[in-house]
Amino acid sequence: MLAYIVRRLMVLPVILLGVTVFIFGIFSFLDPKMRAGLYVKDIPKSPDALQRIIAKYGLDDPIHVQYWRWLNQIVRGNFGWSKTAQRPVLQALGHYFPATAELALWAAIPVLVVGVWLGILSALHHNRPLDHTTRVFALVGWSFPSFVYGLLMLMVFYAMLKWFPPGRISDWVTREVIGGTFKQYSGMYTLDALLNGRLDVFADALRHLIMPVLTLSYIQWALLLRVTRSSMLETLRQEYVMTARSKGLKERIVVYKHAARNAMIPVATMGGLLLVGLLNGVVLTETVFNYPGLGRWAATAATQLDILTVLGFTLFNAVLLVAGNLIVDILYAVIDPRIRLE
Repeated sequence: MLAYIVRRLMVLPVILLGVTVFIFGIFSFLDPKMRAGLYVKDIPKSPDALQRIIAKYGLDDPIHVQYWRWLNQIVRGNFGWSKTAQRPVLQALGHYFPATAELALWAAIPVLVVGVWLGILSALHHNRPLDHTTRVFALVGWSFPSFVYGLLMLMVFYAMLKWFPPGRISDWVTREVIGGTFKQYSGMYTLDALLNGRLDVFADALRHLIMPVLTLSYIQWALLLRVTRSSMLETLRQEYVMTARSKGLKERIVVYKHAARNAMIPVATMGGLLLVGLLNGVVLTETVFNYPGLGRWAATAATQLDILTVLGFTLFNAVLLVAGNLIVDILYAVIDPRIRLE
């Protein structure tokens, strides 16, 4: 198992280097005035002053020289200045990430638990009423984009019923967090509220999370349900499952010990990618619910042509995706010992 993980880790730097080459390819097409934002906070309007900055930082040097200089800045954590957040891009990523991580973690729980559970039940009741119901449920969930469900939830639960507000926390909680005795440990308000013993803050933060979590969960449920159902149906038809049943093993042991574990490889792939997608910041959902996470920040930066912010966000997403694929590869080996033995 250790050798398997080491082999995967050895490939990681090569993949990340390829990602940086791709992103720098986009960066190199920018106007030198925009690229200068990686090195200076305030870009001068005077052509002569701008030309001095271009010459100082070699923005007209050969492309390979610029790449290594740019990579050196990235390794040091200098992603440039975010005009949208009015702070360095790396600091802005650290500021907005806890909000998106909180949303992703709360959404991942129902996605993984309910999606896999319903998929297994659907396969066990193949072509029966329960199977047809879950298939319709999945079809409806996957038929509409997330912002449609978000707008419907805002209309019903906020505008009509006034149960769940948009945003992240209420104004009174904001005052508590900024000027009160509330101590932030992780930046995730539900977790920090429990650590501070403030159930009122926890309830308020959870109340604001319900609509975006349900919006994200329903779409991801639908996809994971279909993948689990398909994989489980294929596994249940395998000869070793039929042999286990013919030996008189209990159905629960046959399903969950022999069939479900072998059916989890495609589910682990999809589940890992879905979780990484949530962590990357779901742009539409965060924008619809005015949720101050990575997604809304990136959308605002794109509308304001804040190129360095968009590129920093893209690089951050790429690193998360590569790390997510590594975790999925390790899960393969945990679930199926044949993979690590090969």
